[in-house]
Parts: sequence; C-alpha cells; structure tokens
Amino acid sequence: MRVCAVSYLNTLPLVWGMLHGRQRGLFDLDFQIPAECADRLASGRADLGLAPSFELTRQELVVVPGAGIACHGPVRSILLISSRPPAEIRTLAADSSSRTSVQLARIVLERRYGATPAIAPHPPALRPMLDAADAALLIGDPALRVDVEHEPCRVYDLGAEWVEMTGLPMVFAVWAGRKEVVTPEVEAAFRESCRYGRQRIGEIAEREAPPRHLPPGLVREYLTQRIVHELGPRDYEGMNLFLSYARETARGEERRENSETAV
Repeated sequence: MRVCAVSYLNTLPLVWGMLHGRQRGLFDLDFQIPAECADRLASGRADLGLAPSFELTRQELVVVPGAGIACHGPVRSILLISSRPPAEIRTLAADSSSRTSVQLARIVLERRYGATPAIAPHPPALRPMLDAADAALLIGDPALRVDVEHEPCRVYDLGAEWVEMTGLPMVFAVWAGRKEVVTPEVEAAFRESCRYGRQRIGEIAEREAPPRHLPPGLVREYLTQRIVHELGPRDYEGMNLFLSYARETARGEERRENSETAV
C-alpha cells in the first residue's frame, strides 16, 4: 500500500513505528511536503497520505481516526511574522507547502483582525519574505529556527491565535485515503506506529535535531508540549469548525474575484 508521509519534524512520531517498529515494511512510505501528499492522494499516486486538513474541503477522503497533527495552544512551528499590526497587513508572503496553514492565516487575519491581505507564495526565507510583503508565513522547520524572543518584527503563533479565537484545538493534518483502503487493520497499524513514536521522543530528538540544525531540547519540548498526535473528540470538533470557516473563506474569495472580474 502506497503511503505518502511528510518530511516535517512534527510528523516523525506518527511514522516512527513504520520506520523502526513492528509496522516496518507494512507500507510503501514516500516522504513529501504536505501539498504534494494532497496532490498524490487526488491523482491516485498514493493510497493513503498525511493530508492537510484543508484538503477535506477539496477531496472525498476518509479520515483514519486517532492520529494526526494538532495543537491545543501555541504550536511554535506556524508563525505569522509581521512588520505592522495584523489589522494593517495588506500583503502576505507565504510558504505554501502546507495549504492548511495558509488557510489558517487567512481565517485568523480576517475573522480576528479584519484583514484580507493578498497572499503570494514565497520560498521560506524570512528577511526576503518581509522585503516582499508586510508579513511572512513560516511553517515547519524554518519556523522553528526563528529566534522568536529576539525577532524585531511582531510574531504571532497561529496555533495560539486559533485556540484563543475559538476555544478549540487546531488540527493541521490527518491520515486519510479512499474509503476502501481505510480498514480496521490499517487504522490499528497507524495508531500503533504513533504510540511507538510517542514513547521514543527522546530518541527522535537526538537523531533528528542535528541534521535539522535545531537544539535537541527544543525538538523534545516541541514534540511533547506543542504537538498533539493522538486525536480525540475535541480535536475533531476543532477540525470541523476550521473546515466550516475554510469553506466560508473560499466562498468569500470567489465572490470578491467575481466582483473584480465584473468591474
């Protein structure tokens, strides 16, 4: 079975059992960025994948329950960094490798601050992003490398922003695939792989911190205190609210584009 995983640090506990535990060899793993995983699911090049939760508004996918990527507060790896107050952001340079994070930025800026900036894709390099736009959206390992305590611009953690705005967790990604491949055996294997990884965070931090140029202590704190991998009912409640907001935001974008075209 072809499984598209993601190469970000926060996904490693999910697949650690598939790489080193009893689930090793059960799946044909391929590591990509989140957007590419979504595209492989859409084209049929992957049977299952770690899909950005936003993709559930675009594809008919069945979620593998119990495991994913979520936060219950500040997430640290999805940062909006701005040269001005959020209500005044007119342009946003975004690392578009994760469609969920881009949509989350849209939702938070519009619903919490009344801003609807033009968003343009940009390689994840903070200073060039801020030279090109009022604000930058950094995701994953590049965001973890930002020294948030000494960054001269305003830094907004979008996990914290969502939780403060809604009172619910934010789910960034879920295992998902076509209905016929999401079997009880697959569900059990994915949950067990996650549990195996969660029990070995210290090992993951020691192995993965050096090649990612991150301090092991930061990696350990991130994976134990910022990221939630075992999902429950409130996580899915938060995910459903996010999907509802994302659909509304997409409809608003479509109306604005149609209005501009008419003029």
